[in-house]
Amino acid sequence: MPKKPAKKNTSGRGQRDLTVKVKTARGRKLSSTKWLQRQLNDPYVKRARTEGYRGRAAYKILELDDKYRFLVPGARVVDLGCAPGGWCQVAVKRVNALGERTSKAQGYVLGIDLQEVDPIPGAEIHQLDFMDEEADDKVRDWLGGPADVVMSDMAAASSGHKQTDHLRIIALCEAAAYFAFDVLQEGGTFVAKVLAGGAEGDLQKILKQRFAKVANVKPAASRSDSSEKFVVATGYKGRE
Repeated sequence: MPKKPAKKNTSGRGQRDLTVKVKTARGRKLSSTKWLQRQLNDPYVKRARTEGYRGRAAYKILELDDKYRFLVPGARVVDLGCAPGGWCQVAVKRVNALGERTSKAQGYVLGIDLQEVDPIPGAEIHQLDFMDEEADDKVRDWLGGPADVVMSDMAAASSGHKQTDHLRIIALCEAAAYFAFDVLQEGGTFVAKVLAGGAEGDLQKILKQRFAKVANVKPAASRSDSSEKFVVATGYKGRE
């Protein structure tokens, strides 16, 4: 008896694409193969390619801004560790950095990173270590004044030891926070990546002292197996 033809998927959205399987090639580690397979089957990676973003991380800042509304037209934004540039791309659109919406105020996006970053239309990119002694002065000069938003998707290089990596991330987030204290204007927002548990200990205490509200959030775009979260501190009270 002949086999019945397979039914076509005509339901469109809500249906998962066929999983792409990757064979372990000679010389490729199993972990690399798993990473590649995850990338090929990640819906956010596919969306990023389709919508022109430089990485899936763009959807994390989109979700955070949808909830907290800090990337408003006219805002001046600093993106720390901006490579490859997905967060800058989102910020350019939302703060109207290109001046495309003539009825809205035109914002400004400044991305800085240790490595060279390909140009991003509407953003000014500088190769700089934000922990350099004069980095805050340079940033204020480039902005022409204080920032409305300082955001960071930076992550320290992984050591493979969970507790060590957690401490490194917190230390990097703390350094970014103190940089934000120097360049933010009153009422400004600080957004940064941390690990499970959110911003902890002294950092959590400091942020609550300096900002009106502090939230720890895990966007849907963060992978379920990732321990990353984001701290969103709004309503900067100003320098002491």
